[in-house]
Amino acid sequence: MNPESLERLLTEVRTGTLSVAKAIGQLRTLPNEDLGFASIDHHRSLRQGFPEVIFCEGKTSAQIRAIAKALLKHHRPLLATRATRQVATLIKRLDHRAVYHDEARIVSIRDPKLRLRGHVLVITAGTSDIPVAEEARVTAEVMGSRVETLYDVGVAGIHRLLERQSRLMQARVVVTVAGMDGVLPSVVGGLVPCPVVAVPTSRGYGASFGGLAALLTMLNSCAAGVGVMNIDNGFGAGCLAHRINVLGEGRDEREMRDKRER
Repeated sequence: MNPESLERLLTEVRTGTLSVAKAIGQLRTLPNEDLGFASIDHHRSLRQGFPEVIFCEGKTSAQIRAIAKALLKHHRPLLATRATRQVATLIKRLDHRAVYHDEARIVSIRDPKLRLRGHVLVITAGTSDIPVAEEARVTAEVMGSRVETLYDVGVAGIHRLLERQSRLMQARVVVTVAGMDGVLPSVVGGLVPCPVVAVPTSRGYGASFGGLAALLTMLNSCAAGVGVMNIDNGFGAGCLAHRINVLGEGRDEREMRDKRER
């Protein structure tokens, strides 16, 4: 149940158009919906501010359709990650507003009333890292963050990053995506005062071990304020960056309110 549905339910109880017994019945059935192969968590948006996300890899088309249909009954927006074009077509049949983000491999349905807040900057070391970065970007945007991107600014040509340092300083959170040696997050972490979310990618030659070399480099970063996600986990990075970003938004709003009250 999303916040709007809960508010409507409580209003109906208060005005007497819905009995307490029936309201309790709805609350008992709505938190978790058992589909047999999946248990849909309809209260996640109440706890965490965003509905359950569909991870499509390993699921059949029928399973994805059933989960999406159950979520769409109660929630906007919707996010389905690691999705194929076939999955996108399937979800578009349920809701014509669904959009497929090809590089990110995400199907999204956005809340049209959502105002994008704050400032997340997503950067990559190389062009090959863009698909993971796009997964982070789309995730953070659909959740409600204002996101900018800065691609192909890795340490092989570090002047490309340094000449854009002003853009780094404007961000509330920086998501740094890199494969190969995975050094870029350490460099960024030494330049900015904000949190840095580092994402190792599986891009690289043999000794990169499918991203393990980049992961270990990031875990051993000597720069302060760098947090590391799993290999190729753009979704996790986008979600974390959004949560940090909106925490900052709340702080800024409180500071502005305090100034007005003085």
